[in-house]
Amino acid sequence: MISFRKRFLKLFSVMYSEERGTTKLAKIKEQEIFVNPYVIQIDKFADSLQHLSKTFLNMEAYKGTLSREEIDEMFEKVTGNVCAGCERRGECLGEKHSVTYQMMYEILCAAEEYGAELNMELKRRLKRQCLFAPRFLRESLEEFENAKQILMWNHRLVQAREGYARQLTSFAKMIQYTTRELDAGIFQDDHLEKRIKAALKKENVKLLSVVFYMTQQGKYEVHLTVKAMKGRVVLAKDVAFLVGKCIGRTMIPRQGERLVIGEEYGTIACMEGAKFQTLQGVARIGKGLEEISGDTFLMKDLPGGRKGVALSDGMGSGEEAFRDSTMVVEMLEELLEAGFPVETAVQMMNTALVTGREEVKFCTLDVCLFDLYQGSCEFVKAGASATFIKRKKEVEKIESTTLPIGVVQNIELDREERNLESGEYVIMVTDGVMDALPEGAQEEKLVEFIRETGMDAIRTHELALARRFYEGVRDVDGVHVYGDFSSSMRAPVVALNIRNEESSIIADALAEDYTIAVRAGAHCAPRMHKALGTVEQGAVRFSFGYYNTEEETDAAIAAVRELAEQ
Repeated sequence: MISFRKRFLKLFSVMYSEERGTTKLAKIKEQEIFVNPYVIQIDKFADSLQHLSKTFLNMEAYKGTLSREEIDEMFEKVTGNVCAGCERRGECLGEKHSVTYQMMYEILCAAEEYGAELNMELKRRLKRQCLFAPRFLRESLEEFENAKQILMWNHRLVQAREGYARQLTSFAKMIQYTTRELDAGIFQDDHLEKRIKAALKKENVKLLSVVFYMTQQGKYEVHLTVKAMKGRVVLAKDVAFLVGKCIGRTMIPRQGERLVIGEEYGTIACMEGAKFQTLQGVARIGKGLEEISGDTFLMKDLPGGRKGVALSDGMGSGEEAFRDSTMVVEMLEELLEAGFPVETAVQMMNTALVTGREEVKFCTLDVCLFDLYQGSCEFVKAGASATFIKRKKEVEKIESTTLPIGVVQNIELDREERNLESGEYVIMVTDGVMDALPEGAQEEKLVEFIRETGMDAIRTHELALARRFYEGVRDVDGVHVYGDFSSSMRAPVVALNIRNEESSIIADALAEDYTIAVRAGAHCAPRMHKALGTVEQGAVRFSFGYYNTEEETDAAIAAVRELAEQ
C-alpha cells in the first residue's frame, strides 16, 4: 500500500527560475556547434552491437521437422546395426528397400503421434516383415528420440540467439539515447559557479570543480568536487542546501552519496528535492501458513527522483517459488538502478528465464514506478494480479491480460500510466490474496474492502492494539518499556527489554516457544540506543498491524510476562 503525501518545498532566490532553466537547456540543445568525440565513439560501439544483433538473426533459422537427409541417416544407422548378420539383409535392403524404408517411416510417424506405443496392426506388419522386429523397433525409436533431442536443442539455440539479438539492439539504442541526453544536459555557467564557490568558501568548503546538468524534465543536478578546510567536517546535506540557495531551488544529496565532506577531495552529486514522497508497507504469509512464501517484493529509490515497487510470484509455492521470484526481483533491481527502461529490463529477464531451461518455470511480475517530481505512476504487468488505486471513495482497477515472464520468448507487457494526487493509495497484490477470499467475485470483494477501509480505521485499530499491549506489560516486574505513550501521535510500535537479557535471546524465545515474530537489535538507530543506554543489549520491538487481533495481543502480553518470571 503506497500513500502519496505532498512535501512542501521552500524555494529560495529566484535568480534561476524553472522557466529560465528550461529555456537554457533548449538553447544548449539547439546550438550544437560540434559533435562530442565521446558521442561519436559511443555511436561506433552501439553500431557494432546492432551489427552483432543482425548477425545473430541471419544465422540458421528454426527447423521444425527432420529433413529427408536426416531420416536417411537414421535408416542407415538402424539397418547397419540390426541387419548386419541377418540372412534376409540383401532382400530387405535390395529389392524391398522401399518397403523397409516405408516401414521405418511409419514407425517414426506413429511414435511422433502416439509415443512408443504403436498400434497392433503396425506391430504385426513389422513382425511379418522383419526377423529382428523387436530390435528394429527399439533402435528406430532410440534414434528418433536422439534426433528429437538434437532438434529441441537447435530450437533452443535459435531462441537464445533471437533473445540475445533483441537485447543487443535494445542496449545499443539505450546507450545512444543516454549518451545524447547527458551530452545535451551538461552546461557551463561561470556566474553560478562563482556564487557557489563563494558560498561554500564562507563555510570552509573548498570547491575544486563543478559540473551542471539539467534533465529533460528541467531538473538541476550539480556535481561538486570539494573538501573541507581548517580541519572541519561538513555535512553533505549542508553543502546541498548552500547550492540550492545559489540556484533558487531545493537541493538534496543524491541517494547513496557520502554523508560528510572531509579533508580529502571527493565528488558529491546534488539533485532537486522531489515534490512528493511515499509511505509504504507490506504484508505477506506463506501458503498454508508456511514460513516461506513464494512471493518477493522490491521497494527501491531509483535515479531521477523515482520510486520503484515490484511484486513477483514464483511458480508453485514454498522455497522453490521463492528462489525464482527472488532471482527475478534482484535482476530487476540491478537493471533499474543501472538506468535500463523497465520494459527493456523485463524483456531481458524474460530471455534469461526462457533460454536454456528444459522445463517451463515462470514468474509473474508487477511493477510500479512512481515519479516523485510529477506525482505520476507507470504500471507494467506480466501475468500479474490486478492493482488498485484508491481515490477518496472511488477505486480504480488496473488489470493484466499477458503471460508471466519465462513462458514464451516474445513477451507482451501491459503498460498503463496514471497521475496521482496527495493522499491516494496504490494497492498491489499477488494471486494468493485473491485465493484467500471467498470464491466468486473475488476482485469485487477486494474493491469493496479497499473502498470501505480507510487509513483512519487502520490507524485506530493498530494504535488500540499497541496501547492494549503497553498497558499489559508496562507494570510487569523486570520489563522496561521505552518511549512516550502519553501522545496519540505515535507509531503502533512498542519497544522493551526484559531485565539485562540480550534482545536477540528474548526474540528467539518468542519465536520458538510462542510463535511470535518480533524485531531485535539496534533497529538502525545507534544514537537512540546510545541515549537509552542499550547499545549492547538492543531492544525487542513489537509492531502491530491491521490484521493483528486482540487475542494475538493478549497472547503476546502473556508471553512477555512468562519470560519475565523465568
